[in-house]
Amino acid sequence: MTSFQTLTVLVPAYNEAEVIDAFHRRLATVLDGLTLDSRVLYVDDGSRDDTWARIVALAAVDARVRALRLSRNFGKEAAMTAGLDHVDSDALVVIDADLQDPPELIPALLQRAADGFDVVYATRARRDGETWFKKLTSASFYRAMERLSNTPVPRDTGDFRLMNRRAVQAVNALRERQRFMKGLFAWIGYRQASLVYDRDARNAGTTKWNYWRLANLAIEGVTSFSTAPLRVASWTGLAAALLSFAYAAWVFVKAMIWGDPVRGYPTLMVVILFLGGAQLLAIGLIGEYVGRTYAETKRRPLYYVEDRQGDLPLPPHE
Repeated sequence: MTSFQTLTVLVPAYNEAEVIDAFHRRLATVLDGLTLDSRVLYVDDGSRDDTWARIVALAAVDARVRALRLSRNFGKEAAMTAGLDHVDSDALVVIDADLQDPPELIPALLQRAADGFDVVYATRARRDGETWFKKLTSASFYRAMERLSNTPVPRDTGDFRLMNRRAVQAVNALRERQRFMKGLFAWIGYRQASLVYDRDARNAGTTKWNYWRLANLAIEGVTSFSTAPLRVASWTGLAAALLSFAYAAWVFVKAMIWGDPVRGYPTLMVVILFLGGAQLLAIGLIGEYVGRTYAETKRRPLYYVEDRQGDLPLPPHE
């Protein structure tokens, strides 16, 4: 099918005990049909349920299973980074354990990569099991990123993708602390292609992505790959200043011609609130970027591994 000899399927998991057995059964069926030397690398991102125990049980009956358990919940971006650090194969597929992304699509990803692509990302044509509001906000985010960032993130595309060894090594070289993996996958460049599919509803369990976490991820993505918000703050400040100067000139002219009776309290409050709001917005945007600079300068490790299953290559920093 491809020139690949080895394949690793990277599965970040957080509190997925209800679905991980069903996921592995479907994944194992797919891997059984491949001619590649295949492995599965589960990364337990500090789960609070029986996810790790289920993974250990899977490793006991399937020699292809390798696993990492992080010392706490570092977040999905860090969990994927940990997995990427411990992979040494010709091809890597990143997929979630909730079965929204079908493992049966892996052969199609491999076939697409055979055309000479370094990265093949799966683009969602349909998203079952999600509310209209989530679909709307997700579509709006990707289109905003497309306009704001110099490195556009592919529309309607999650983390489900295939990368060859060169692409994995390129992503691993990016050690920034504030990580937006979808942006990093796109930033490395190389030859990338899309594979359109229909996304299923979650098989079991509940999503870990509420609107608050999704909003924070969106802010992370925008501020990590674009300075456009700072430019917006600058232009907003300039517009506010011009309006203020124009209004001041009008007040002066009006006072010189018609006098200045004591009136205009509502107008004064509107002006003060407008200028104050514009200033707070600018300060908040600057604070987001300063906070990210502060986090980068501390250079804390991206994750810590508490336990591991199977033989795994050690990353250079361990």
